[in-house]
Amino acid sequence: MAVMITNECINCGDCAPECPVAAILGENDEKNPYAGERFYVKPESCVECVGHADTPRCAQACPTEGSIVWDMPYTVDFEEYYMSANESGKYKIREHKKKGLMLPSVKAQPFAQEIGMNLRESNANVAV
Repeated sequence: MAVMITNECINCGDCAPECPVAAILGENDEKNPYAGERFYVKPESCVECVGHADTPRCAQACPTEGSIVWDMPYTVDFEEYYMSANESGKYKIREHKKKGLMLPSVKAQPFAQEIGMNLRESNANVAV
């Protein structure tokens, strides 16, 4: 995942249509682990807009500071992070019928390498 929507989300919906890979689920989507509460970024789909824009387009569209923050890269190096967070319910990683759980070892995603790990670990606001 690379970016995450926090409980600061006001459910305005401005972020979802901006996502070039349709990685954002609405508050009422049954696949959203936070259904009824806030929007959700699918970690197995988010590409941080790498190859699409200079900064995540969802954060550019979001009117609420602190609603969209950095998360760990969706790479094999962080597979355990995502696996345990999926088991705890923080994420709801898609399960493919043939490939199984779509963890980074199945399909890693690109990420903005210039974003420091300190910003990711602290879930710093995606500044635009």
